[in-house]
Amino acid sequence: MSTLELLDPRTGAVRGRSPDGGAHEVAAAVAEARTATGAWEGLTVRERARRLLRLADRIEEQAALYVRLEQAGTGKPRQQALDEVGLAADLFRFYAGAARAETGPAAGALIDGHESWVRWEPCGVVAAIVPWNYPLLMAAWRCAPALAAGNTVVLKPAESTPDSARRLAEDAAELLGPGVLNALTGGRECGRALVEAEVDAIAFTGSVVGGQDVSRRAGVRRVSLELGGNCPVLVFADAPGRTWEALADAVTYNAGQSCAGPSRVVTIGGDHTEAVERLAAALTARSAGPGFGPLNNPAQAERYDRLVGKAEAGFRATGGVTVTESETGGFWRPACVLADLPGDDPAIREEVFAPVLTVQHAADVDAALRLAASVPQALAASVWTRDIDSGLRAARALRAGEVWVNCHLAQTAELPHGGRADSGTGTDLSVLALAEYRRPKTVTVDLSLTR
Repeated sequence: MSTLELLDPRTGAVRGRSPDGGAHEVAAAVAEARTATGAWEGLTVRERARRLLRLADRIEEQAALYVRLEQAGTGKPRQQALDEVGLAADLFRFYAGAARAETGPAAGALIDGHESWVRWEPCGVVAAIVPWNYPLLMAAWRCAPALAAGNTVVLKPAESTPDSARRLAEDAAELLGPGVLNALTGGRECGRALVEAEVDAIAFTGSVVGGQDVSRRAGVRRVSLELGGNCPVLVFADAPGRTWEALADAVTYNAGQSCAGPSRVVTIGGDHTEAVERLAAALTARSAGPGFGPLNNPAQAERYDRLVGKAEAGFRATGGVTVTESETGGFWRPACVLADLPGDDPAIREEVFAPVLTVQHAADVDAALRLAASVPQALAASVWTRDIDSGLRAARALRAGEVWVNCHLAQTAELPHGGRADSGTGTDLSVLALAEYRRPKTVTVDLSLTR
């Protein structure tokens, strides 16, 4: 089997190699998952939950190892990686409980002389394809509800960050059973082969272009897509004092590589120039401190250079990036503010996926909402104002699957997350995500024939 080079984002140096799976490896992984479906689905919900809880315990017990694996592939700061390992374990615990506490649709004497009920059954084998920005956490987002619902999973991590997925599959083989969760590593052709394989459902997190390709190849099978965000941020003139610092924190978290992170700031009324200057100062202050992490790979660094370098901004502020001498060859890029770009500039229309904020101005709320809706993505958004009535009205009017008021990136396992328009279909997180990996079966009995 051929292999792929793995690069250290902090230095750009080759750190190892990973198998580049092809059609044969895909078929073997899917066959192993298919073989395991009967035993895994046949467990009681309580037993499945018990095993998932053991896997959550193992992730926490091996936190130091998972952190090292995450840092090797992403260059994240250690504390951030540690936090994300804890969140991944929490997701397995959440879905272990959620699967046991479910309520379903109506059942009973719904037709005269008949008794009816609804069974929720797993889809079967789920192909879970996850990105490189949060390798372990995104694997948990997809695998935990799919497994809790009774499916087996073939997990394909991004080609640049395979390490934690392989470790998760090793732990799952021991604690859940062989074949229940398989990790398959490789490049884009491996992912395409997996989508076209004999799987029953596909869960994909990644770019809009990637999601569109998955949809074309998936046919009539169930597909859940969580795609790009390019998220708007509406800032009223009466925004809280720490608005700019909070946005600077949000856009530099994970080096701006969060699909729900802030992207396009729209100031509403007030002194636009002062707002831009305050945002630029807040961003520069954060990027001048300890490094917030590099971009993940050469393609992402090139994307930043293309979109930021060619942006025709009326105002541009760029903060520095603090790195050690050994890291200067990596994919580090400074945080920056690009203000007053024309609405058709690629830095506004496309998702930069980096520590970059564009800033536009709107005379009133209606104009701000039009700017917010002027791009094809609709994943998340935030509103900043001291007037809660204005904030809630804007939240209701925004086209997005998730809206925050006076915060951004505040997420938890209990709250659903999902996009609209080009940002995808389906739901991640919360009990609602279980429905992405199950199908209802209605059973009706004619009681008169049993007498």
